[in-house]
Amino acid sequence: MLENKSRTPISELGEFGLIRHLTENITLKHNSSIKGVGDDAAVISYSDNKVTVVSTDMLTEGVHFDLSYVPLKHLGYKVATSNFSDICAMNAVPKQLLISLAVSSRFPVDAVEELYSGILIACERYNVDLVGGDTTSSLSGLTISATIIGEGEKDKLTYRNTAKEKDLICVTGDLGGAFMGLTLLQREKEVFKEVPGAQPDLEGNDYILERQLKPEARIDIVQAFQELNLQPTSMIDISDGLASEIMHICTQSGLGAQIYEEKIPIDPMTFNRAREFNLDPTTCALNGGEDYELLFTINADDFEKIKGNPDFTVIGYLSDKNSGVNLISKSNTSHPIKAQGWDSFVQK
Repeated sequence: MLENKSRTPISELGEFGLIRHLTENITLKHNSSIKGVGDDAAVISYSDNKVTVVSTDMLTEGVHFDLSYVPLKHLGYKVATSNFSDICAMNAVPKQLLISLAVSSRFPVDAVEELYSGILIACERYNVDLVGGDTTSSLSGLTISATIIGEGEKDKLTYRNTAKEKDLICVTGDLGGAFMGLTLLQREKEVFKEVPGAQPDLEGNDYILERQLKPEARIDIVQAFQELNLQPTSMIDISDGLASEIMHICTQSGLGAQIYEEKIPIDPMTFNRAREFNLDPTTCALNGGEDYELLFTINADDFEKIKGNPDFTVIGYLSDKNSGVNLISKSNTSHPIKAQGWDSFVQK
């Protein structure tokens, strides 16, 4: 992908020329975006009853992504949507995005264009303005930093530390698919290393591959909450695995949790591929991460608002802190849940 006869070295444009090249066609859509790319800072203004919600994330080549099987356009899209997800997890709406890159001379302008095209596609799809960022050189690989700014209503924002005992624990979508997509890609990479030139065997796995390479942020759920007049009592996005995220809510709210294994939503393809890899599907759902679904809690009285809705699954309830955080197996045995989600500082 990086071998291109029309390759243009970044040094030919320079830092400011590259910025102009990547951002010259950006148009701002929101009245709150007063000033975007081109000045010392972006300017954003909201009305008094609105609040600004900000999150930032950094991804490093070789730690967070592997360009041997991750297309740059998909990477750009995922960088954007994974950050949009953080804002959705606050029950807010993403509005503005800033992207900063540290890029080595190994990457021509064409490659950076491909990365940006994915970012811009995501911004267009989610109605987010790209308002700025920074670029610098790197002695090795690619590092991407994203800062996302969102807008929320003061009385609708949802935190991790506001859950109550007896609240129902809910998730959106299904879990474990992104992890199985990653597992499949890593397997094919190892095959290629052993047999150079071998074509990847990915046919029939579109769903789990898309869950890994092109995840979506659940902004539709934020909109659904408004339509259902439903206020979650706590919420977090599932980026590091269900087990890790429920531990965050329990720790910050001072509670325990009881989750039922049979209730955890797992797509049939995820289940089948896990079995083929001799993996436990439930473990994949608990510890895999990168699904970017939402884990939230609601008052039990609000159950009727989500009953029968295919986007939501009730998987358990919050309990007294002393009861611990447990998985109730299909055989009705209780097992303590440990957060074993992805941690960049302990990966090898």
